[in-house]
Amino acid sequence: MAYVSVPKDLTKVKNKVAFNLTKRQIICFAAAAAVGLPFYFLTRNLIGNSNAVMGMVVLMVPAFLFAMYERDGMPLEKVLMNMITVKFRRSHLRLYETENLYEKPEAKPQAAASGKKRRKKKMSGSRKKKAASGGKNLGRNMNERRDFRTETASSADLERRNAQAGIYAAAQRGGRNRARQG
Repeated sequence: MAYVSVPKDLTKVKNKVAFNLTKRQIICFAAAAAVGLPFYFLTRNLIGNSNAVMGMVVLMVPAFLFAMYERDGMPLEKVLMNMITVKFRRSHLRLYETENLYEKPEAKPQAAASGKKRRKKKMSGSRKKKAASGGKNLGRNMNERRDFRTETASSADLERRNAQAGIYAAAQRGGRNRARQG
């Protein structure tokens, strides 16, 4: 019985058309032959045989590179386009920009300046509950954001919070005494 090795990554397997070459390789080799062979036959009498062969090789090497070279699964033209994009098209200085969701937005005095009256918005479900409960917040109000940078806590308070978080995490894992050890 014949054994055939099957590669684990099937994305690297290419379809071979003829002579164990892919369609891309056959096209590139044909283009190299179409450029290199006429150059050799037309110039060997003028510049000598060895110089004509060197000229033919210089003309055929780029086509061979386009046929055979592959890096990280990308053919040569994609590698070159990526290099050109990184070096020349995009700026060298890349800024890391984020949007701070906890930063208070600046008040825009647009309504007062234009003289228009502001209409009252209808109360949503959470605002109705808050108004019905006498102003007590019965749940998280996502509209009110706390500024955690300005709040300070003592070391004892931080230790208490960390211990509570450890006990909660241990309870989630199923063990009660794991958080209290150590």
